Amino acid sequence: MDVVPSLDPDAERLDRLFGTPDGVSFTRLYQRIVAQPGGPVWFRSWVEEIEPTARILRSWDPLLIPGLLQTEAYARCIFGQEPRITAEEVEERIQARTRRQQILERENAFTFLVMIDLGVLRREVGEPEVMREQLDRLLKRARQPTVSIQIVDPKCLAGLMGAFMIAELPDGQPDVVHVDSSTEGQITTDLDTVTAIWKRYEAIRLWAYPERMSLRMIEEARCGWT
Repeated sequence: MDVVPSLDPDAERLDRLFGTPDGVSFTRLYQRIVAQPGGPVWFRSWVEEIEPTARILRSWDPLLIPGLLQTEAYARCIFGQEPRITAEEVEERIQARTRRQQILERENAFTFLVMIDLGVLRREVGEPEVMREQLDRLLKRARQPTVSIQIVDPKCLAGLMGAFMIAELPDGQPDVVHVDSSTEGQITTDLDTVTAIWKRYEAIRLWAYPERMSLRMIEEARCGWT
């Protein structure tokens, strides 16, 4: 079944009573009020319930450095280009991302297996200094025993459908996937969806360079940002 945030029954009743014309929704208003600042409602269940209990987290991103590995400067550049976003909202998102990243510092942190398209290392986000700092962060995180980073050959077309994460949970619980989209992500345990994402993950993994080679590629890309 899908993992979704709980809704307020009064808000749902008000929506039914007033018909909620386009652009007005008491349910959406309630969700915005209770949401943690900087964290979208649809992502909250992943951050609060899935990641903290995961044994293994697999991540693929063809476009950007994954959020758990982003520096503040890199994330600020990304958030700052959101349409109509305010400076206050940018700061809230930065703080939320920083809080989320603390999970990698836990003594019992999950095993984090990361695959990133080679083009991500060469995609300019901010000034060259931002990219150097970001690639330094990747190299530092890769030294953690629980973190593995592999670069994927850009000829891998199977990964172009978009970013996703797969969370393996303990005690025989079903795997949970998070699939990105241009509006909001899908978080689900639906067997068909999870199976499809696993197949795509394995197809991408065939194009991944070994970890030691991947780290050399990150170092070389870092030197190119002058």
